[in-house]
Amino acid sequence: MGIRAAIVGVGPVGDRIYTCLKEREFPLADKPVVMATKARTEVLGGEEVEVKQVAAEHFAGVDVVFFAGREGAKGASVQWGPVALEAGAWCIDNGSDYRLHPDIPLVVPEVNMHHVTPDTRFIASPNCSTIQMVVALAPLHRVARIRRIVVTTYQSVSGWGAAAQDELRAQLPCVIEGREVVCDRSIFPRPIALDCLPHIDAFLDNGYTKEEMKMLHETRKIFGDPDIAVSPTAVRVPVEIGHAEAINVEFEGPMDAGKALEILSDPSQAEGVVVIDGPTQDPDRLAELAKKERKRKPWANHWEVTERQYPTQADILKDPWKDMTLVGRIRDDHSRPNCLNMWVVADNLRKGAATNVVQIAEKMIQRGLLG
Repeated sequence: MGIRAAIVGVGPVGDRIYTCLKEREFPLADKPVVMATKARTEVLGGEEVEVKQVAAEHFAGVDVVFFAGREGAKGASVQWGPVALEAGAWCIDNGSDYRLHPDIPLVVPEVNMHHVTPDTRFIASPNCSTIQMVVALAPLHRVARIRRIVVTTYQSVSGWGAAAQDELRAQLPCVIEGREVVCDRSIFPRPIALDCLPHIDAFLDNGYTKEEMKMLHETRKIFGDPDIAVSPTAVRVPVEIGHAEAINVEFEGPMDAGKALEILSDPSQAEGVVVIDGPTQDPDRLAELAKKERKRKPWANHWEVTERQYPTQADILKDPWKDMTLVGRIRDDHSRPNCLNMWVVADNLRKGAATNVVQIAEKMIQRGLLG
C-alpha cells in the first residue's frame, strides 16, 4: 500500500529530503505532498514539483511529515506540528525548536533509535555537526565510555542556507581578481571567500556561540549522559557542502587507535561509518611519490614512499559516500592515556539533515511503527 508522506520546506534540506526518498526507494504510496509558506513550482530532486501553501487540509491522510527546518518564523514544526499530529501523522523535525525539549527524543538512527516508541509521535533530528560526531563516536562510547570531547568543526556555507552558497560564489571572483568584496552581513559578519570565520550563530554571554553549545547539549542528550564534557569550537569555512571535524576524545576505559580502527571498520559495530585511513592505495599517487624520491635521492637503492589516505569534504559528494560518515586520521593522543584524535567528514545537507530524518522513518518501518 505504501507510506503517505509530506515535506514542509523546499530549501536545500527540503530538496535533499525529496531526493533521498526517491533515491533510497522509500516505500511511498504516491509522491510526497510538498508544502511551504507560498504555493509555487520548485525543482526538487531534479523534477518539477507542485508546492502547496501550508494548510491543515494537506495533512489529512498523511502518515509521516518531514519538517525541513527553515520554512516559517521559528521553524514550521512550531506552527504546523500540532496540526500534523492531530491529523494522525508522525512528525520528524529537522528544525532546532524541539531538539532539547525533555519529552521529545533527539534521534540519530545509528545511535539511539531505541528512543522511538509507539508513543513517540514527534521526533527531533539533531544539528548537522552533532550528527556526524555522534555517529563516529557512538561505537567507541559503547565499548569504553567517553569522558571528554574537544572538537573543532570546519563547516560549509550551505549549513547557513542556499543564500550563503550564492554569497561564496559571488565573493570568490572578487577576492581572486583583487576587487572590492561586497558582504551581506545578514548572512556572515565578514566575507567568507578564502577565509575562515570562528563564528557560527549568535554569541552567548559565556563566549561560546549557539552552534557550539548545541553540540554540548545535544551530544549529552543523544548519549543519555549529562556528565560527558564537550569543548567545541565551530568554524565556518569557504566550502559549499560538507562539514569536517577534528575530534580529540578521552575515554574512561581502555582505548587506543588500533582498537578504535578495528571497531569503526566493522559495519556490525559502526553502522553508517566508512573508515578512510592507513597507507595510500592509489597506484598513480604512489608512482608520483616514488618518482619524486628518486629525484631527491638518486643514489639510493630503495625509495621509501609513505603517505596516508584520509577523507575530505570533496569525498562526501561522491555517490557511494553521500549518506555516510567518513572517518580518518585515527591516532593516539600521546599526551594522555585512553585518548584519541580523529578526523570526521559528512554531507551536512544529507546525513547532517535530510538522510537522517529519512533513515529514522526507514527504521520505524522496520520496527512496525510506520506503515
